[in-house]
Amino acid sequence: MRILIVDDERQITRVLRTSLQSSGYEVSVANNGMEAFSVFKSASPDLVITDLSMPEMDGLELTRAIRAISEVPIIVLSVREQEPIKVAALDEGADDYVTKPFSMQELLARVRANLRKGLRNEPPAAVITVGDLHVDTASRRVSVRGVETHLTPKEFDLLLQLASHPDQVMTHRQLLRNIWGPAGEDQPEYLRVLVAQLRKKLDSNDSGRYIESEPWVGYRLRGVAGPTDE
Repeated sequence: MRILIVDDERQITRVLRTSLQSSGYEVSVANNGMEAFSVFKSASPDLVITDLSMPEMDGLELTRAIRAISEVPIIVLSVREQEPIKVAALDEGADDYVTKPFSMQELLARVRANLRKGLRNEPPAAVITVGDLHVDTASRRVSVRGVETHLTPKEFDLLLQLASHPDQVMTHRQLLRNIWGPAGEDQPEYLRVLVAQLRKKLDSNDSGRYIESEPWVGYRLRGVAGPTDE
């Protein structure tokens, strides 16, 4: 398994590299977010460990950039005074965090747990077809009327939830929990924004012909797209 370490403190990267290599992992190192994103695209790591405070591109920006193209597990390193940015990183898609100073055994345990979670979350090799929407769960590609449409990871997750239950209402709470985890249930604005983004990509007129709102309840994906009632 390949791991990318990102930190501008070379002493930390040396310690992490030595410990992870001793545990059997292949390790790449970057000293800032900009360099890390370049390494990420070429090395295709199975997990990323990144500090939050770095020059050129910080850990929050790096997390956002990675999440736009990949669902690889991300563990962020932070100090206790960085609580707001740590929360922001989790909101942007980081999977876990470790507070400095940390136990190497704890970090290795979190690495193992997140790698296992990443393997469990691999989607089945199947294509879901709902009307003129085609969702390839293996390649995470979507086409609308035969034209491929690029979605962010969260947009794809939302569409997959709806496409797996066509013509059935998925409640706000179900969607928030399934996409963002238990903490997402208290953030309904996340879902409203994500639905609006997805609608625009599925239908350039933003008519809502694919995703139908059920007021105060949730959303459904129409089995056969039709005119919206909104």
